[in-house]
Amino acid sequence: MAGHDSLEVERKYTVDDGMTVPSLSDLPGVDRVSPSGIHRLEAMYFDTPQLALAAHGITLRRRTGGPDAGWHLKLPAGKGARHEVTEPLGVDPTVVPARLKGLVTIYVRDAELVPAARVSTRRATAHLLSESGRVLAEFSDDRVESQAPPGLGPLQKWREWEIELEKGSEDLLSAADELLAESGVHPATLPSKLAQALGPSLPQKEPVEAPTRKGEAGVVLLAYMHQQLEALKAEDPGVRLDAPDAVHQLRVAGRRMRSALATFRKLVDADTANRLREELAWLGGTVGQARDVEVMRERLEALVAAEPPGVLTSAATGRIERESASRYRQAHDVGLAALDGERYFRLLDSLEAFLADPPLADQGRKKASKTIARRIEKDIERLRAAVRAAHEVEDAETGDEATLDAALHEVRKKAKRLRYAAEAATPVLGKRASKLAAAAEQIQDTLGALQDSVVIREHLRDLAAQAEADGESTFSFGRLHALEQQRAAEARAHFARDWADFTKEQS
Repeated sequence: MAGHDSLEVERKYTVDDGMTVPSLSDLPGVDRVSPSGIHRLEAMYFDTPQLALAAHGITLRRRTGGPDAGWHLKLPAGKGARHEVTEPLGVDPTVVPARLKGLVTIYVRDAELVPAARVSTRRATAHLLSESGRVLAEFSDDRVESQAPPGLGPLQKWREWEIELEKGSEDLLSAADELLAESGVHPATLPSKLAQALGPSLPQKEPVEAPTRKGEAGVVLLAYMHQQLEALKAEDPGVRLDAPDAVHQLRVAGRRMRSALATFRKLVDADTANRLREELAWLGGTVGQARDVEVMRERLEALVAAEPPGVLTSAATGRIERESASRYRQAHDVGLAALDGERYFRLLDSLEAFLADPPLADQGRKKASKTIARRIEKDIERLRAAVRAAHEVEDAETGDEATLDAALHEVRKKAKRLRYAAEAATPVLGKRASKLAAAAEQIQDTLGALQDSVVIREHLRDLAAQAEADGESTFSFGRLHALEQQRAAEARAHFARDWADFTKEQS
């Protein structure tokens, strides 16, 4: 079996041994049910000794028998869905394929992957077919035996049904829930055979304390940090797979944590907060390079596509494409190297330790509503001060466009910090915080377009210099540069309106 990626959407049901399968042809859209075979499946599940994968709902197995024998990695992908990545069986049954091991590095880190459970299954399958013969879903009747850990743990036996979508819609699964419920069969409470096999050994996540107005202020920071760390972990495999937007979302999660630690630093030990912020800044600077190149590439592609035929030379557009692709590959490689490094692992360890045993300061134990509100007001004042500084540059006779853009970039950073702080504060400050976050985000987006233009114009000047050195025309780069200058001017004007709206809202 060649390696591939897919999205698995299925429903599992735990049933009694003597249960009779109801008529699945009664499901909407199903014309007939066609038996497709009986298979004997032998699976060995791998995990760390502490079951770090199982704790996050991830399964990694090597399975023989059946049409999809091979290595299977399943990562949570929303309610009822998992992202499945497969690799061939290989020669050594104890060696996890490098690609799959890389995708779980964020959970495994320095730990060893070892056999965690053995699961044997006798599977009878049937296809649920539409009138045209299209396979809508596959039904499996599994009789399962497990032992965890292999060779040592108690034997378990159970029966389960599984319906996995092929070409059908999720409405079919909802209808199956209703049909089977009439027979007293309900969706399984555990998400996988591994979870059933592990039984009491399955790690249970500790509930995260929710912030409240009368609760401790530090809980606001901790809840937000927990949310963003989980988001970072969820995006890590996507970065390794070069999935769309994964780098961006991972960097945003890191930035949110870094920003929250700055705003709410007085709620915790300052030295600890500063160390975490430094490491999060390193992460954003290494992994985030690919995102910067990606934004520039997408913008240049849009600019080129919008130009009438014949305006830009093929030599210029070719140079843009080659340079963008090369920069992205280099930046992505730098990011992947960082994700496989000791520094990244220790950052994750430090973040988890911070959340497990938070070093709350006296202010962190005060009432949330007033303490958090004061921290938000500090960020509002920081934003106002940055805007005043930008206005001073704009009004100065000696001020130039580059200096103004640099000052507005500082405004953007302050707006971003305020936005993330207000997001974190929303559970205790309510609509006021959510409206503040939205207004700050608007300023951030507007000035983000300006900053992107600054970076792109610098890149276009570099490309023009290269073209000139090679004896090529530089007109195309000048044309695109002028369009970006116009975009920058529009962003500055837009910011003036955004700021007027912001001050009106805050007055």
